[in-house]
Amino acid sequence: MEQPAPSHPGLIASLAAVARNTGRLMLSRLELAALELSEARNHLVELAVVFALALLAGWFAIAFTTATIIFLCWEAMGWKILLVLAVAFLLITIGFIMSARSMLRQGKLSLPATMAELKADREMLL
Repeated sequence: MEQPAPSHPGLIASLAAVARNTGRLMLSRLELAALELSEARNHLVELAVVFALALLAGWFAIAFTTATIIFLCWEAMGWKILLVLAVAFLLITIGFIMSARSMLRQGKLSLPATMAELKADREMLL
């Protein structure tokens, strides 16, 4: 009499299935990382623009403050408007710096989903 074929695959077939699943898992993680890196790149560009504007506003604050000190020393009548402009640019600079710090505190550059998935994968394998 013939015996029925075993329902369990062989060792080679099982290893091939594990290799296929591992390859698919790695591809999935790579796609997730690429997606998050593109988001992080967009946030990094936004952060760079905010930093550049803050730097520009800071230089204007320094320039107008210096001009105010010069006019104050000369006892000219036009010093008040320069003081107002210096304070305005200083407030703008502080606003940009606070905006940049807020973006960093929100963790927009940290790739949270990829890191969580990689941690879960590591815990599953160990």
